Amino acid sequence: MTTERETKQKLKQEARARKREEKQRKKEEKVARKVAKKAARNGRAPSVLLQEFWNLPNMLTVARIFMIPLFVWLLYDGDPWFSVMAASVFTIAAVTDVVDGFLARRWNMITVTGKLLDPMADKLIVAAALIMMVRLGRVPAWIVIVLLSREFIVNGLRQVAASEGLVIAAGQEGKWKTALQLAGIIALCIHYTHPVFLLVGTWDVNFNVVGKVLIYLSTAFSAWSAGAYFQAFLNRLGQRGQEQKSA
Repeated sequence: MTTERETKQKLKQEARARKREEKQRKKEEKVARKVAKKAARNGRAPSVLLQEFWNLPNMLTVARIFMIPLFVWLLYDGDPWFSVMAASVFTIAAVTDVVDGFLARRWNMITVTGKLLDPMADKLIVAAALIMMVRLGRVPAWIVIVLLSREFIVNGLRQVAASEGLVIAAGQEGKWKTALQLAGIIALCIHYTHPVFLLVGTWDVNFNVVGKVLIYLSTAFSAWSAGAYFQAFLNRLGQRGQEQKSA
């Protein structure tokens, strides 16, 4: 009897000890969870987009966006010297566009952030330049309307194509459009007549005339490239429809 009573008491003591240990363990786990949550709030790991943001190609793209206010300020009054400086800023922005794309491909740094910011930076600075040209009377307003409308139309088609899983490569006419447009904007920024050394000597060049010619050519290529892109879009839709029927 004594042995059984001692055994029962020992079992009860062990059960109470296990309950105390379990209670203490739960309490410690609760405190640990609170500490972990607080640490996570104070030192939260950056999101994927934020991690992608901090690379040289993206920094060049952001720098191009920050050049826009400086470019507009330099061009605002149409001063001859400031116009040359504005053309220099625009040229630097165009060069950084080429450089950041090259570096992103070379270093395998093509990111979602870059895909968003790069075309946005290009469109913003070109739109700002064209609007300033109209304000200063250096180019007709209808030209700017056509050029900007083309960008909206093609971007809309690209979004629809992407939603349908279609990839349509840019044609050569689109590349010519971009080159002529950038060169035309730079010439229109300079605007005034300046002596320029050419192969056979120094000539006075009217940059406004040169810029207008280039912008008119760019407008023609813009309409051509928009039509070619729309045609390619329709062809890809037709091909996919035929593939689905044959399947």
